[in-house]
Amino acid sequence: MTTTLMTYAGPVDDLAPVTRTGGVPLVPAGFTWPQCAECSGPMQFLAQLPVNVPGAQGVEAAAVAERVLSVFMCQNDPGLCDEWDPVAGGNRALLFPRAGLTHAQVPAGDETLLAETCGIDCTARDAAPYHEARGKWSEAYGRPLRDVLGQLGGTPSWLQHDETPACPSCARPMSFRPARGGTRRRDGDELRWRRLRIRLRLCAVR
Repeated sequence: MTTTLMTYAGPVDDLAPVTRTGGVPLVPAGFTWPQCAECSGPMQFLAQLPVNVPGAQGVEAAAVAERVLSVFMCQNDPGLCDEWDPVAGGNRALLFPRAGLTHAQVPAGDETLLAETCGIDCTARDAAPYHEARGKWSEAYGRPLRDVLGQLGGTPSWLQHDETPACPSCARPMSFRPARGGTRRRDGDELRWRRLRIRLRLCAVR
């Protein structure tokens, strides 16, 4: 079994159409910046990930199905807006068609964008679970564990018990996407690591 790891790939442009954390989201026309259901403030843009909708088959179908997944989370009052809860309204994952996207108009606020924009590489490792694959990648490339930002797909690992959410539309369990996304943040002269507990799931029923 293989695990696809998301690894730090260095700084990239704020508008780069690649898998990245930070920068400015690329969005379709008519986009409205997500607001937190708890505090009503604008959420922080965390990451964008080019993906294919579940069920796409073949090269042509995959091309048509290409999407960009944009992730937002409230950071106006960390821990007080239930941003960890998948249905409380403190986070949002939006799936956009990849074609025709342009940069969003960023609302005013100190917590709408991350301090850095970092590229993400996706690397498959012949190991599971995630923590084992992460360790083998670190050994193979001679890089620190903190450069592994998370995993893409596969089987999630849980801190406590399985908390797979159900789709609010069809009530079926959602499929797994990325977990344990992270960002790097510069604090003074030292590059510090901030780890984000993110689990994204999409409904595969169409």
